[in-house]
Amino acid sequence: MIEPGDGDAPADLQLTSAEWSMWQAFRNGSTCDLHIGDPSRDDPHGRHLWGPERRIRARVLALLLLDGPPAQPGRVSALKVTGAYITDILDVAGGSIKPFVELRDCRFEGEVVLPEAHFTTVRLVNCALPRLEAARLTTEGDLHLPRCVVLSGVRLTDAHIGTDLLLSQAVVHKDRQGRSILADGLTVTQDLHAEMLESYGELSLRGATVGGSLSLRGSRLSNPFGRRALNAPQLTVERTLHLTAAGLANSPFASGATPPFGTVHTPAYGTVTTPPRGTRMQRFECEGGMRLDDGRFGDAVDLEHARFVMESDQELSLRRIQTPELRFLGERPQRGRVIVSGARVVNLVDRSASWPGAGGLQMAGFAYETLIPRGHFPLAARLQWVAAATPEYAPEPYEMLATALRSSGEDADARVVLLAKQRRRRETLPLAGKAWGFLQDWTVAYGYRPGRAALWMAILWALGTVFFTSSPPPPLKSDEAPPWNPYLYVLDLLLPVIDLNQRAAWNPRGGAQWVAAVLIIAGWILATTVAAGASRLLRRQ
Repeated sequence: MIEPGDGDAPADLQLTSAEWSMWQAFRNGSTCDLHIGDPSRDDPHGRHLWGPERRIRARVLALLLLDGPPAQPGRVSALKVTGAYITDILDVAGGSIKPFVELRDCRFEGEVVLPEAHFTTVRLVNCALPRLEAARLTTEGDLHLPRCVVLSGVRLTDAHIGTDLLLSQAVVHKDRQGRSILADGLTVTQDLHAEMLESYGELSLRGATVGGSLSLRGSRLSNPFGRRALNAPQLTVERTLHLTAAGLANSPFASGATPPFGTVHTPAYGTVTTPPRGTRMQRFECEGGMRLDDGRFGDAVDLEHARFVMESDQELSLRRIQTPELRFLGERPQRGRVIVSGARVVNLVDRSASWPGAGGLQMAGFAYETLIPRGHFPLAARLQWVAAATPEYAPEPYEMLATALRSSGEDADARVVLLAKQRRRRETLPLAGKAWGFLQDWTVAYGYRPGRAALWMAILWALGTVFFTSSPPPPLKSDEAPPWNPYLYVLDLLLPVIDLNQRAAWNPRGGAQWVAAVLIIAGWILATTVAAGASRLLRRQ
């Protein structure tokens, strides 16, 4: 153990030149730079072997972190190392680390073990690690892992990050359980930036909480080994979940994320790098299922330009999520299913070409208040959208759509939707019900087009008047019959309730009797269908 006031390393450590440089830099709060000046040889992810002049033992690093020497007078101790090859396993589990930690462009021979450790700020930038084990880690400040390559997974279960968590441009491969990042129960007080992340395995955020925004702009999540690429039920994000494209025109943070040190061009993160796919706008891509069930999102869930590549048994599941705005603006999935059953949103911002076709969509109990279509989304396409989600008749999606249209002042479109609902319902009825349904549809469109009844009434009235003008019936009692008026007589036949004192005064015979019967029956049918449609409308109002 280092004695207070003693700045020298214990003699039994037998420090190498690289370790001695790191020891002195720690006391000064300066950076120990072990780069040799050749970019290809300084690349921690390259194939070049690093010699002993770069090697630092993990136990020396742990000694500085847990019980390091005092700082030089007027300086603040900090561990800042660049270009080192750290041998053995770095294990500070359960320790309390006060110095600022920043390791850049370093290679780790063994895994980094940080469970239940307490840090102020930890930054591992562009490092190569076999594995990061950090369950129940606590930091007062940031945890940064940008551009790191991790070969066997990252574990952040129940970790608590005091400010921001940064995983941008990291590449993380799966562990033995098939998970790339296991962060169930993670708490991030501010923002979680994972832009242009490459995850090969399941990214698990079950029950995680993010106090700001969660950004996966331009990331690629791929899990051909399991069912889901992103598994995040009960995720809580106080602001927006970004599953969108990342713009690459000016910087790695052109998509709107805040750089770690407040400016775009910072020494810690170097220059702009073009992603492997070489595009100026990199989409968010998910190869495998995604589960966001029961999530809570304070501002929005944004899926603009997102691409989902699923197998037929995989799902993009948004069951029971709650958010003020859902922006469903990605590419149409070619396979798999999109499920928004039970979701509650205020604004649904969507595009006709983004939704899957028949059999690929489920939205029972999906509630929204306002529709905000992007581009051309006619009512016919919207009805196809509902039909795609209801291979078997269900009234709720139609009623939800009609309510949203009516609340935005589109009453005529709302009636068209409810008419489509009745026509879908008719398909489930027995033969007699179908016949009655066809009659209601043909006459008054189930009451949603009442003008049809008046038109039919006018046509029958005109035809009947022409017939009885040329063939007037004899009076039933010649001394009591009113003056003959074919207009009033035919109208009295058509109106089933109102009595104009014409029908009982005349006695049609032969063919005229059959014409009178047809007019009476037609009048009752029109009155019944109008009454049925009116009662249906009143119930919905």
